[in-house]
Amino acid sequence: MILVVATQNAGKLREYRALLADLGIELRSLSDVGDAPDVAEIGDTYLTNARAKACALAAHCRLPALADDSGLEVDALGGAPGVRSARFASDAGRALHSSVDAANRALLLERLRGVPDQRRTARFRCVIVVAHPDGRELVAEGSCEGSIVQTPRGSGGFGYDPVFLYPPLQRTFAELTAEEKDRVSHRALAVERLRPLLEILHHQDAKTPRNT
Repeated sequence: MILVVATQNAGKLREYRALLADLGIELRSLSDVGDAPDVAEIGDTYLTNARAKACALAAHCRLPALADDSGLEVDALGGAPGVRSARFASDAGRALHSSVDAANRALLLERLRGVPDQRRTARFRCVIVVAHPDGRELVAEGSCEGSIVQTPRGSGGFGYDPVFLYPPLQRTFAELTAEEKDRVSHRALAVERLRPLLEILHHQDAKTPRNT
């Protein structure tokens, strides 16, 4: 079974390959797809965005496609940045930093300036959609509770990982090893719920006669 993942993020693709390594599924990324559709994440929910990307990619490739939308929800900010996590900082703000990720983290910490540690609770949330060209669809969700540190820590991961503290280990996601993060992250929990559904889809496709 070939599954096209709607991402060009090498870190995210690595996570998916590690999490699904034992299922015998070949994962491809947008880099492997010619003229892949560019679907704007303009929905107001993670599910809306993930579904739009997965369905467009499945129709384009005529292969099952996986897309996710995830975000960081900070309680002191009323759940922001949430569904806008990837585009939290304005273009002007991004120009002042080395990357989009750095700009987003800087803005988050600025918005939380003066907020005490006990009020910096947050969670990562992830919704995954697998769309099949024939219309079948799988949906799974996972979340991971934590808090936002005062200053970034660690060099691993991507996105908001350096500022997201995972309380059971008292380290940020960027301080965890890849193996540790793959056991506890929001994406890992969503994939864990997706796995049995993917196995069913895999077996169904294997039994489907192919035209020759």
